[in-house]
Amino acid sequence: MRKINVTDITLKKLSEDRAVSLLFREKSAIANCADAIGADAVELPAIKSVREDTIIYKTIAQNVQNAVVAISVGSTVASAVDAWESVKMAKNPRLQVELPVSTVQMEYVYHVKADKMLAKIGELVKAAKGLCDDVEFSALDATRAELDFIITAAKEAVANGATVITVCDDAGVSAPEEIAALTEAVKAAVNVPVYVQVSDGINMAVASAVAAIAKGADGIKCAMAGKDVLLTGKIADAMKVCSGKIDAEIGLDNTKIHASIDDMLSKISHEAYENESTVSEKKKLLLDADSTIAQVAQAASVLGYDLSDSDVGNVHKALKRVCEKKGTVGYKEFEAVIASSAMQAPSTYHFETYTTTSSNVSSSMSQVTLKCNDEIICGVSDGDGPIDSAFRAIEQCIGHHYELDDFQVQSVTEGKEALGSALVRLRNGGKLYSGNGTSTDIVAASIRAYINALNKIVFEEA
Repeated sequence: MRKINVTDITLKKLSEDRAVSLLFREKSAIANCADAIGADAVELPAIKSVREDTIIYKTIAQNVQNAVVAISVGSTVASAVDAWESVKMAKNPRLQVELPVSTVQMEYVYHVKADKMLAKIGELVKAAKGLCDDVEFSALDATRAELDFIITAAKEAVANGATVITVCDDAGVSAPEEIAALTEAVKAAVNVPVYVQVSDGINMAVASAVAAIAKGADGIKCAMAGKDVLLTGKIADAMKVCSGKIDAEIGLDNTKIHASIDDMLSKISHEAYENESTVSEKKKLLLDADSTIAQVAQAASVLGYDLSDSDVGNVHKALKRVCEKKGTVGYKEFEAVIASSAMQAPSTYHFETYTTTSSNVSSSMSQVTLKCNDEIICGVSDGDGPIDSAFRAIEQCIGHHYELDDFQVQSVTEGKEALGSALVRLRNGGKLYSGNGTSTDIVAASIRAYINALNKIVFEEA
């Protein structure tokens, strides 16, 4: 009975489908689960940030005990070298050259003709072969390509050192018999293993995979979770029934596959997919102690902050300290971390005193006294409530109005004498500056937060 190779593409699929990157511990959990249930190979997402991704992928590659660890080389020889650096310490590394073979993808996405794409395939496969013995060529969008060109591209890849050919149904509109016929034709044209990556766009992924195996496919690609993908649990169940009929079997551990996948998914601390129309980007943020500097910078950018490298480093360190006690933080807590850690500016303006009067029948009136370079300045203003009038009084003191982008108040401790924490975000010149303040007096905490953000603006302008 033929042994069919199973490649797990969960990491790649979830990284493509999710708006916010997976946490490091989530990536590790996925890779370890795929290895534990018997996947023959685990694919890593393409490198986006060389510095951060290389460190993460090196760790994952060294932790995978049995499976091949594969990664795309990107589109240049230089990116192939970066990819190799991230997986070369794996027990069984593999480099992947992923390029389209359909006219629509070649001309409208990559802006090249067929002859230039053939040359690109040869160039990248040759470069990858110079780095790694195991090289895979994935013919993207193969089900919408001319069969003659697919075969020519596959032969070009093999001639330059490819050890595996994969045909991909990225469009997700092919019937099982079409996938099977394509697999059979490519298999007859090359002397290396041929894998298939089918789509579940029309709910036929399992049938397509089984049909391709029956026609000679040496491997399949599946994922434990993801959109429009051949699911690992479903193909395992199908092959358990169909193995005898098609004289082929897979090496996945059927006795623990579903339990292992459920346990792995429980370790992913937030939803893999969000309703884009109802959930804002910032509400998708969830960071933990394993979050990288690049993930922290990305999360800050989603919230609207343009942090310097040193600020990102300070926020990253502060985040780790918070997560040691709290586990994970959402966007509100993360904003508080930014406010307390990023760009700690000297106190150009120092809060001295405030007085306020407020009632439900008249506008609030506040007087705020600040100290600036040993000079005492005072502002008085009315407003809609004590905090609004206090902020207006500060603007009188400094003689300038800044857009208040966000204002949050929350309790830090419990009881009548609870310590309150205020967060203020001011916008100046398109950039956001955050400040925080704490006090048992929530008005005082709010004023301190405003002054903290103001000092950052003044410091940067100076």
